[in-house]
This record gives sequence, C-alpha cells and structure tokens, in this order.
Amino acid sequence: MKDKVILIGVAGGSGSGKSTLIERIKQEFKDQITVICHDSYYNRQVGRTYDERAKVNYDHPDAFETELMIEHLKLLKEGHEIEQPVYDYTIHNRSDETVIVNPARVIMVDGILIFENKELRDMFDIKVFVDTDADVRIVRRILRDVQERARSLESVITQYLTTVKPMHEQFVEPSKKYADIIIPEGGYNLVALGMLIHRIEGIINE
Repeated sequence: MKDKVILIGVAGGSGSGKSTLIERIKQEFKDQITVICHDSYYNRQVGRTYDERAKVNYDHPDAFETELMIEHLKLLKEGHEIEQPVYDYTIHNRSDETVIVNPARVIMVDGILIFENKELRDMFDIKVFVDTDADVRIVRRILRDVQERARSLESVITQYLTTVKPMHEQFVEPSKKYADIIIPEGGYNLVALGMLIHRIEGIINE
C-alpha cells in the first residue's frame, strides 16, 4: 500500500505571510513537499486589452479556474505529475508556459480563497489560516507589487481599496472559521512554525 498523500491548505489575506510560512517549511523538508499556488490558476483573459485586464477583480472567487486546480490536486494525490499553469503578474494574464509539478508525500496549497470553495476545502487534511493585521498586509503588498511585479504605487493602492480590501472582508476573513490552525504573522511566528514543522514531520514518518 502506497503512502497516503497529505494535502495542507494555507490561506489568509494578501500579504499575510503565507508564502514565507510555506517557504520556511519547504526549506526544512526539501523535495518531500510540493507547493501549489492558487494564483497560478487565474483565468486566462482572452480578448482583453492590458487596461481591461488591469481592471479585473482578481480577489473574487470567479477570477480563478479552481476546477482545474482541484483536478490537478487529485492527479497529484494519485501519484501523477501535472502541468501547472504559469501566471504573469506583469501583464495580468496567464502565460503560454506550463511547469511540470511532481507528486510528493505532502502537498501544500497557497491561496487567499482556497477555503472559500467547499470542494477544494474538503480536500485538505490540515487547514492553516495565516492571520495578520491589515496595515501590515498592505505595506507588504505595496513593497512586493512595486518591486517584484512592476506595478505603480498608485495602481497598487487603487486595487487594494477597490477590490482587495472589500473581497478580503467578504470572502477571505469569513473563511477563517474553517481553519484547523490559525497562525498570527505566518512564517514570522517561529513558535507556530516549529509546531507545524513537527506535525508535518510526524506525517512524513508515519
């Protein structure tokens, strides 16, 4: 009997520290963990100009091709590799490239809305919500989007006020109730990080 694959969902607001948490866990376990990001599954924006794509509400559940992500997670659980989409933040669109992702004993899924969808939520063996103050999240988001995603400061702030903040309040924050573990400050919370690493270690060694 092959080892059971464990799915761990890590949700939380934009800029909450999800990626930092996952990166530190990934460093600990190397290739024993595969990481999938919900952002990779943003819908392809067919026939829209750059300006039109920039105005899309990317913080709403309808912005994602979640069905494809669910299908890919099922394949990974069965031991198959997948071709994960690649999203290009600089052009607000999915690129024509894909990335081969191999299965692993533990699969971690990163996304702001992964607990909002019931079918996806029910797939997770462990659900982690990273809880961070809004002022910290917006500062991190500004730094990330300006430095790494070629966005202007004005566009980042406008997007935050028009879609990120209201969608967080409507969808992300309410999904916290589904979490098994709530971690303030994500990867910066060393005590909680250590406990989660210990739990994953136990799963891998079972």
